[in-house]
Amino acid sequence: MTDAAAAGGTALTPEALLDRARSLEDRQRDGDALLDYYRAIILAQRQGRWLNRGTTPPELQPRVSHAMRFVKAGRRHFFGHALEPVLARHGRSALARFEPCLAIQAGEAAAAPPDPRQRPSILYFPGLPSTPYFDRSHFPWFEKLERQTATIREELLAALPRAEGSERVFASGSGTPSWNGLYFWRHGERRADNHARCPRTAALLETLPLVRIDGQAPEVMFSVLAPGTHILPHRGVTNTRVVCHLPLVVPEDCALVVGGEKHVWQEGRAVAFDDTYEHEAWNRGASTRVVLILDVWNPHLTAAERDAVAALAVAIRDFNEAAGL
Repeated sequence: MTDAAAAGGTALTPEALLDRARSLEDRQRDGDALLDYYRAIILAQRQGRWLNRGTTPPELQPRVSHAMRFVKAGRRHFFGHALEPVLARHGRSALARFEPCLAIQAGEAAAAPPDPRQRPSILYFPGLPSTPYFDRSHFPWFEKLERQTATIREELLAALPRAEGSERVFASGSGTPSWNGLYFWRHGERRADNHARCPRTAALLETLPLVRIDGQAPEVMFSVLAPGTHILPHRGVTNTRVVCHLPLVVPEDCALVVGGEKHVWQEGRAVAFDDTYEHEAWNRGASTRVVLILDVWNPHLTAAERDAVAALAVAIRDFNEAAGL
């Protein structure tokens, strides 16, 4: 951590952070200045300020414009440095499609998905097909997964009564009913106990193209939706991943809606969707619904592009952590 971060920069006002950043820049402490400029911009924009000229006081506009230019250049340099090993492995030509993704993340270009329903909250990779649901032909391993439905369900039903293996996913927004998960991986952290409880399922998961990003992915769980639960509409972070469901226990009146398109789960029939489209799910039945959820790489990415996305995701996390945001 830099001493600017250690100094508790986020406790200051955006204007005070601008002042401190300029002082650091004048002393040629560009790394610390970059973080303070970034903190100032993010904090102000969270307050609905500095979004454009109309939300920026005239006397601050030159300083805010300078901060934004400084941050744009600094983030590009930071991310470029993090990507050097990937470039060395694959070569620049293999990452030609990735360059626009990097430009968007560095603030040099705006994300403009061709389908307005698609809005990633963090990382957008241009040029990938935009669709709420993916055709099964992109996932040849679905058949292998589906053939193991009975085995996976058997392990699930044995593990389900054990409350110590369950974690709350997030608030459902629908009162008492709940959405819980028996995780195999959460934010890239392996849940050893659940692997041990479900060894055949765990072994199968290791053969699948799970997203693997240090400290962030895989994300794999038995998703347990109590009767009466409604997971309210929300969006995912990036179109570089695909969310896959293998339905295991599906009572009547349960459904998934992605981009306004409804899908009714069928036990043992896998489905893949892009969660950067607004999506929701519900269980209006009388018993618990369970699906195996796993995040895999978007099948339209090359191996080199997956490496680049993983490196960029780590760099984004590192930068934001350094800034204390």
